[in-house]
Amino acid sequence: MSTLAAALRPSPIPAASALRDDPAAQAFMLLRIAFTVAPILFGIDKFAGVLTDDWTRYLAPAFDDVVPGTAADAMHIVGAVEIAAGLVVALSPRFGGLLVAAWLGGIIVNLLIVGGYGDVALRDFGLLLGALTLARLAGAFPGRAATPGSASR
Repeated sequence: MSTLAAALRPSPIPAASALRDDPAAQAFMLLRIAFTVAPILFGIDKFAGVLTDDWTRYLAPAFDDVVPGTAADAMHIVGAVEIAAGLVVALSPRFGGLLVAAWLGGIIVNLLIVGGYGDVALRDFGLLLGALTLARLAGAFPGRAATPGSASR
């Protein structure tokens, strides 16, 4: 099977015994849940506006000039992509982790261009490392329910 096919193949949830006994399986599931739920919630909020009243202030003017429509339209597109990324993580965490890491890399570049959001960019760098960790851990459970000690193959 090709590397791409392996990355896109849906990943099962580790076996209950692995979740009880294997720290790698536990870390994998925590990251899988976090990187499924967080992007979906952030994506939904691009439409609902609960977490902030103006998501457009985080959009660099350079990107706003390239994206068709208004800045609000661009943030709705961002929200849809975030929701999709969360769903991809749920189904295929190996690929989804890489997708979310790349997305966070873009967010970091955008925030550094906007200026004044270095603290948020640094936080997002930590999240990027977590997403890469998820993708790496997903490789320990390829296409089968994990069993204790299977992560050490």
